[in-house]
Amino acid sequence: MRIARFSTDDGMAFGVVEEDTVAAIAAHPFGELTFTGQRFPLADVRLLAPILPSKVIAIGKNYAAHAAEMGGEAPAEPMLFAKPSTAVIGPGEAIMYPQKLSERVDYEGELAVVIGRMCREVPASRAADVVLGYTCANDVTARDLQARDGQWTRAKGFDTFCPLGPWIETEADPADLAISTTVNGEVRQDSSTSHLLHDVPALVEYVSQVMTLLPGDVILTGTPEGVGPLDIGDEVTVTIDGVGSLTNRVIARD
Repeated sequence: MRIARFSTDDGMAFGVVEEDTVAAIAAHPFGELTFTGQRFPLADVRLLAPILPSKVIAIGKNYAAHAAEMGGEAPAEPMLFAKPSTAVIGPGEAIMYPQKLSERVDYEGELAVVIGRMCREVPASRAADVVLGYTCANDVTARDLQARDGQWTRAKGFDTFCPLGPWIETEADPADLAISTTVNGEVRQDSSTSHLLHDVPALVEYVSQVMTLLPGDVILTGTPEGVGPLDIGDEVTVTIDGVGSLTNRVIARD
């Protein structure tokens, strides 16, 4: 099932995408779904970020090849950092390049895990019980600021630096999903979630040992090798097999 958050002339709603239509649901997508009876052609709605999380917890260097390209070894345990909820944007929205502050902004295509209910200290064997589904993410990073600061908050926390979408796929198996990133149609990243050093169940267990996860919270699972710079005017697309494609264009930040 594909759960989308969308807007029409009448406002915002959640719905289930069924081929070329969206069937609206009442309230939120957590728990049993109640359909309102309204249906909209998919072409006539605007897809928004599928969720507005209370927090986004990301994992650094979770693919060995990416750790190597960054000039280091993969950490023995998951490396956690946070992106603010204000960084989240949806499909088709613009990534704003902060050219007054940074000269190097990179794409990082990732599989995102969307939490479905409040939980903490979840064993890996029960991780699937607390996951609503999966979506595409782009962990946009001001690489020069990351190197300069020695920590990652500013580099990864700019407004618009966390595109999510196009929807939440509830039936995907995260163990082996092809993931790719293109810039202006050119493939820059091409890998699989089977290469994750710490898989989704392990990440849910690890993160939930540290903090309570709330419905809608997002875990970014890490990016494969092939990260690189974006320029103003570029169009970047993250595609995950069985989940969907997330496209955003880069514009100058005023």
